[in-house]
Amino acid sequence: MHRSPIEGNLEVNSDTGVLLPTYCEAANIEKLIQEIENLGLNISIMVIDDSSPDHTADMVRKLQTKHENLLLVMRPQKSGLGTAITDGFRAFLSLKNPPKHIITMDADFSHNPKEIPKLIAPVQTECDLVVGSRYQKGGGTKDWSVMRLAISKIANLITKVKIDAGIHDYTSGMRCYSTKLVRSMISDLHSQTYEIQIETIRQANLRRFKIKEIPIIFINRKKGKSKLSINEIRDFLSYILSIDRRC
Repeated sequence: MHRSPIEGNLEVNSDTGVLLPTYCEAANIEKLIQEIENLGLNISIMVIDDSSPDHTADMVRKLQTKHENLLLVMRPQKSGLGTAITDGFRAFLSLKNPPKHIITMDADFSHNPKEIPKLIAPVQTECDLVVGSRYQKGGGTKDWSVMRLAISKIANLITKVKIDAGIHDYTSGMRCYSTKLVRSMISDLHSQTYEIQIETIRQANLRRFKIKEIPIIFINRKKGKSKLSINEIRDFLSYILSIDRRC
């Protein structure tokens, strides 16, 4: 008998799935899950943990005794944000009752869980991908260095020229996907790390799915260490420059 890689209630039935990739987020995960639960939505939460040495997964298992809508997928090692999101998409799609839409967000409080309802609303009525935008009017960043802001702005400017999906923020990680879109593009997602954010927009745009953005505020993490390395920044920018507008 095949054993599911998903730990938790496989019969969960929710409108919205929230996908949380984690690596060493023990300082944040309990509070974040509780704040998402407090939204009072018909929601399921899936944590994709890369065998965090700080026992993030054990904290999630403890919370599962209290929250039947909390799922966990343990991966054997740190394998990159892109594969974590893709694995999470596949895990949600494999459920008996997949959610109608899937939220992706950081697990370090850089993304405010209270903004989740704003992301969901347009996917319910008018589009298939809603991006939480730092660069649309009303959005912004807090506690970023000048260098980080410059890299982000340059990356978005180049991507806009390459893809031009009619939005301002191509690299934001807080967004909502319709399950229809996820099913359509899942076999064409090959990103290892942060380029997943651009690859998913590119795939949605190629398939003529409607994309929208709403303003959010991104706040630099308060607890734990950033996972973004110099090599990942280099690979990310290399990916952007390699995009062919024709395909």
